Amino acid sequence: MASQVVPPARRLKELFTDYIVILGYLAVLALISAALYRLVLGWVPEFSRTHTQLIATLTSVVPIVLIFSALDYHRPCGTIGKRRVGLMVAYRTREPWRALVRNAVKFTPWQLAHIGIIDGVYTEFDQPVSHIFLWSGTALLFILLGMGLLRADGRHLGDMLAGTQVVPVGSTITP
Repeated sequence: MASQVVPPARRLKELFTDYIVILGYLAVLALISAALYRLVLGWVPEFSRTHTQLIATLTSVVPIVLIFSALDYHRPCGTIGKRRVGLMVAYRTREPWRALVRNAVKFTPWQLAHIGIIDGVYTEFDQPVSHIFLWSGTALLFILLGMGLLRADGRHLGDMLAGTQVVPVGSTITP
């Protein structure tokens, strides 16, 4: 079947659904963390900036990248949001690393924002590093969103690097 362009409204529905899924994951993570701190330690320990960066990365960003990569790779090749609106990720060559690259790039703005906000909390946003990470994450977010919504083929940077494209279920990637 020939490829089809996905209307921006459909992509936004997909993104909104996946955003809700991520918020649900983060809510469960917060509840589990609070329960563990309360029941096991009886208090919330103080963490260094480095520890906080590692906790944020290893409990939120890395698992979400891995989960979304697995969903995008395994048939029917799409996250919950994509499946809800009848979309899927098509591959030039279907290989797991492509889904991982696609999602690592897609979630890089979130990680950059984490770095900036956490650094800012520890330095009261007095250091330029926090602002640089925060604003570069925000800029990259808008670049990726703009590419995904405004390009004729709907590809963002992650798709271009991975050789993937979001298409309606049953379609193929554009040449």
